This record gives sequence, C-alpha cells and structure tokens, in this order.
Amino acid sequence: MPRFTHPRLEDVPLDLALHALADPNRLGMVARLAEAEGLSCTNAAPCDAIPKSTLSNHLKLLRAAGLIETTQAGREMISTLRRAEFDKRFPGLLDAVLANNQV
Repeated sequence: MPRFTHPRLEDVPLDLALHALADPNRLGMVARLAEAEGLSCTNAAPCDAIPKSTLSNHLKLLRAAGLIETTQAGREMISTLRRAEFDKRFPGLLDAVLANNQV
C-alpha cells in the first residue's frame, strides 16, 4: 500500500508553494481539483499528453508544497486540494492565483 508524505503546512515555506503553482500543468491540476471534491490522479491532469512519470512528479511537488493530499481508494489514488488548510497558511494566495489562471 503506497504511503505518501503530506507535510504540515506550517512547515511549508512560501517559495515552495509559489514554485508548485508556477508550472502551468500543476496550476491546471490545482484548478481542476478546486472544482472537484477529489479526483483520481490521472483525472487531475490538465491533459492526456502528460506522461505518467511526469504526472507523478507534478503530484509529488504539489504534495510537498502542501497543496494536495493523496489517498488510496482501492486501486485508485485520489487527490484532493487542501484548500482550507492552505488558505489558513497563505490567506488569499490560492484565490488570487486561481482567479488569474490562464490555463
């Protein structure tokens, strides 16, 4: 059973959060997750053209930045946005980034 590391948000520095949101693919993933309760990892991808290894790396970076949580449900890996926790740590950041999302 896969175990994922999910950092405490008080340990996540602002530069790591901004780095995670700076990539258009990761930003697209965050935007999709903001609209859904939880998505399988492949459904969170902004397009089908992303190789699985690249998608896995994007998800790892989003987890490390405290933006998402990934859990296992049977054979599926479900990612959810840690919106409330992230907003508490960085008030208004996610709203500003998603409002200006051009992806």
